[in-house]
Amino acid sequence: MERRVLIAVVLSFLVLYAYQALFVPPPPEPAADTAPPPTTPPPAAAPTGAPPVVREAAPDTPPPQAITTERAEREVVVETATVEATLSNRGGRVVHWKLKEYPDEVGNPVDLVPSALPADQPTPFLLAADTAELTERLNTALYRVTGDTDGRVDARTSEATVVFEFEDASGLRVRKELRFAPRNYLVTFSVSARQGDRELNPAVLWGPGLSDLGSTSVGGSFFTGNYSQPPQAIYHRDGDVERIAATSLFEQPVHEGQFRFAGVDDHYFIATVVNPGQARLEFRPVALPGTGETTRQLVAQTLRFPQPPQNVQFFYGPKQFDLLRSVDAELVRAINFGIFGFLAVPLLGALQWIYAYVANYGWSIVILTILINIVIFPLRHKSVVSMRKMQALQPQMKAIQERYAGLKATDPARQKMNTEIMNLYREKGVNPASGCVPMLLQFPVLLAFYSMLSQSIELRGAEFGLWITDLSKPDPYFIVPVLMAVTMFWQTRITPSTADPAQQRIMMLMPLMFTVFFLWAPSGLVIYWFVSNLWAIGQQYFTNWLIGPPLVQAARPPAERRLKSVGAGQTKDAEKRS
Repeated sequence: MERRVLIAVVLSFLVLYAYQALFVPPPPEPAADTAPPPTTPPPAAAPTGAPPVVREAAPDTPPPQAITTERAEREVVVETATVEATLSNRGGRVVHWKLKEYPDEVGNPVDLVPSALPADQPTPFLLAADTAELTERLNTALYRVTGDTDGRVDARTSEATVVFEFEDASGLRVRKELRFAPRNYLVTFSVSARQGDRELNPAVLWGPGLSDLGSTSVGGSFFTGNYSQPPQAIYHRDGDVERIAATSLFEQPVHEGQFRFAGVDDHYFIATVVNPGQARLEFRPVALPGTGETTRQLVAQTLRFPQPPQNVQFFYGPKQFDLLRSVDAELVRAINFGIFGFLAVPLLGALQWIYAYVANYGWSIVILTILINIVIFPLRHKSVVSMRKMQALQPQMKAIQERYAGLKATDPARQKMNTEIMNLYREKGVNPASGCVPMLLQFPVLLAFYSMLSQSIELRGAEFGLWITDLSKPDPYFIVPVLMAVTMFWQTRITPSTADPAQQRIMMLMPLMFTVFFLWAPSGLVIYWFVSNLWAIGQQYFTNWLIGPPLVQAARPPAERRLKSVGAGQTKDAEKRS
């Protein structure tokens, strides 16, 4: 039985490692932006997805005279309850998209438009036409802006609309409309464009994204605690969610079909079109200089629709579960909870329910841990009782094993030993598997907790108190992991054991292994494990008090067994004679 427990623990440890190796994407190598400059494809061809080249027209080919325009470049600031967006009338584009409720590492609002983009890289809501020359005119023109007051738009309590319009003497007429929702990070986008009598259907350029956050990360893991998913392509088609790392986009950059959502996401944020229907997507990796000698690995996307987009919704914000669900039920699948999502989602719901009362995610984790342990209390109690019975039967089991010690493992007679052991279990009412089940049941919960804490933006920057300022990051002073190690050693010492001294020494190494494993795990996860250990220790003492001290059933010496056997035989003979 003790070997089975040891094997179960080792296998569980390997499951944790395999989960990290198989289901957490490795950090990508920086990929060069090898997309060629835009060329002039045949008419009606889809755009290549390469960014438009922003440059002034050559002196010998002056651009057509603008009719509907503005005299100077200017910016318009749109403020919603959750976002401060900065738009430019140069091309009618978004140049900043700052999230009020989500600070970066230095305390400034997160800007989902990457900083310091080169002039040849587009930003959200620029357009790509059939020719490079027309694309350049669409994206360098000064549009007339309506819907603002002195350069500001207030959308904090109700929807607000900003309209960009441009017309020149060549017959080019363009109208863009962006409608901003007050709270849910949605932008409803419409565009109409004509060249003379010909209606245009330009593609929508989004440009490199999603932000500087995680784009320069060298990756990480469960063991380093600094894992941050870099930007990647993501889409929902035919009921499945596909995630494509930047380094894999060269293999198949174009994707077509009926999409539920499609865009680019990183660890905590996403820029995606919602329910576009039939569409054509093109992704390309973009490597840009970062701070110092680092490289930002970003992903650009281009979207083309069968008809000019009208009232198409774009979500541009955090991957917050309830928020995504309010936008579209399937959009929650953008959060990569992995194979244990079926547990992570209800755990997150329970955690948020508790948080609504205690207003501290650290204490919410503690309370949720206690509730989970209350649920598995009967199983753990049954496990302890079973282990106590196994401990009491150990002398009798050894006696049986000694009688067959001289036989080889392949000897058929050893089957008789197994039969005797199973008969002993049956006679004493012991189930050898019941000691392992509660421990194994905890590991899916552990992995689901890890997925929830590492992927849920609700835990990003959540403070517990004192030195723990972010439950999604490791304990900076390793205090909680050390406390967890102490409780694991304590729990191992008081747990009933049927192992020999050598096996017990091996079992005492398991807390050390898990301590190293948890040093760089999210502090919220370590708090969960620490509280679980404290509960298990208390329950162990309670069970010991409830069932009393162990009663060890010593095996009779061989001589005693022979004497009793002889005595029993004489008694039977006497009964026959009588």
